[in-house]
Amino acid sequence: MASVNPFLFGKAVVGDYFTDRQEDAKRLTSNLTHGINTIIISPRRWGKTSLVKKVISEFDHSSIKPIFIDIFQCKSEYEFYHAFADAVIKQTSSKIDEWVEMAKQFLSRISPKFSFGPDPMNDFTVFFDWNPKDEIDADILDLPEKIAQRNNIKIVICLDEFQQIADFAHSESFQKKLRSVWQHQQNVTYCMFGSKKHLMENFFNHKSMPFYKFGDMMFLKKIPTNEWISFISDKFTETGKKISPKQITRICDVTENQSSYVQHLSWIVWYKSGKTVTEEDIEQSIDDLLEQNKVFFQREVEQLTELQMNFLRALANNITTGFSSKEVIRKYRLESSANVNAIKKALIKKDIIDVDGQRISFNDALFRLWIQRQQFFD
Repeated sequence: MASVNPFLFGKAVVGDYFTDRQEDAKRLTSNLTHGINTIIISPRRWGKTSLVKKVISEFDHSSIKPIFIDIFQCKSEYEFYHAFADAVIKQTSSKIDEWVEMAKQFLSRISPKFSFGPDPMNDFTVFFDWNPKDEIDADILDLPEKIAQRNNIKIVICLDEFQQIADFAHSESFQKKLRSVWQHQQNVTYCMFGSKKHLMENFFNHKSMPFYKFGDMMFLKKIPTNEWISFISDKFTETGKKISPKQITRICDVTENQSSYVQHLSWIVWYKSGKTVTEEDIEQSIDDLLEQNKVFFQREVEQLTELQMNFLRALANNITTGFSSKEVIRKYRLESSANVNAIKKALIKKDIIDVDGQRISFNDALFRLWIQRQQFFD
């Protein structure tokens, strides 16, 4: 019987697929079990969701009930309240009659309605009419606290893609509503994280914003190459294959240690290789990974101006500082230093680049490589 590929990508990794992050996991576990709200900040594909799911999977669910809510699809306050109430009710009990009872008891002013699919335990939705003028949003936001008090438990609510609320109409007012209710809860702890670093930092790191100093801010770092060497080597060995530390380092260098890409590229290498990985296996796998992502990258560049693309070509050529120099402006046709500043702001807003002091970098290592391979500047 053929071995199962020991790597996982495209979803949160748990169990044997998860590697390292021991210190991050220890800190997050301590925070959430001791009632400290936590904000996790890092660029995309660094493993935030995997870290959170690993930690909450190890809770004693009889005393701490974790609730995981992905709000990526929420486009308004109304949709957020629906997703929030639905998840809180569904994930605090496994019995349908308790769902109905909790909704009717704690959301009585909203007159909740229920929809059950063919599999009622998994296909369930709570509906309600919501009018901002009724001022019943606090009832919804306080729902987990009321359930926690009734059941004598602690609840941890994990909100993935939290930056999505920036797109809501009157977003800052909505944030004030959330904080005004959540900061007084004694039995509920919040963990917020998202894939757009600059927006998350704006929410929690600026004094003018409602969520300023709402909790402990964790800035994730990349998993170092030596940890990946141990993890990837063991996975290949366990499935009867051999890969060298040098080849694993090549995988890490190409992906710049971004967890999702490391797992994805390792998956391809494992799939393509025989008993022993060759250099050709590595390079062909890199080509395959670029090809698989090409449609996404093409769609990305279609939304960029010529000046923004010229800037990214310069960045892909390892120019990380000095963009306003006459030589860089001339070579990459950036026109002026004023344009450079405007371009940077636009690309940060699009979540394509990150700026750390004077140093600029791509948020997506593979996008950088794809642009680099399409250079036409001398």
